[in-house]
Amino acid sequence: MSYFSDIYNGVKTLLTGMSVTGKYFLHSRKGAITQQYPDNRDTLKMFDRFRGEVVMPHDENNEHRCTGCQKCELACPNGSIEIIWDRQVDPETGKKKKMIDQHIYHLGMCTMCGLCIEACPTDAIKWAQNFENSVYDRAYLTRVLNKPGSKLMPGVED
Repeated sequence: MSYFSDIYNGVKTLLTGMSVTGKYFLHSRKGAITQQYPDNRDTLKMFDRFRGEVVMPHDENNEHRCTGCQKCELACPNGSIEIIWDRQVDPETGKKKKMIDQHIYHLGMCTMCGLCIEACPTDAIKWAQNFENSVYDRAYLTRVLNKPGSKLMPGVED
């Protein structure tokens, strides 16, 4: 008797699962989920939570918000971020101040965990929407985030 009840329960659960799939297939045709990449490269918009790569935004005066505190470097679990800094004389105050020389990001080592962005006290680094990162040599995945000649925004302190 249990043989037939097992067959009945199996058919019942199969039909339950197929009904869920059938309802979705018939009633949710509001728009295509699949993107026709690369044909739609000009209009493609990634969703807001997408983690493409870490970038350091600069304003029109080539100024950034990174103070060189190295909190992002310490928060990174696998060393994807490297900050090279030096103490230089600030021309405005005449005192020695920590200034970054290079903010290096190794995209090939990054796990996209976001701990560096959460750790940054000045919101100097952000997620970008870039996803086209295929290269033949991993050395091309190493990026210097601060632009040449850039400096700290006035009013941003450690």
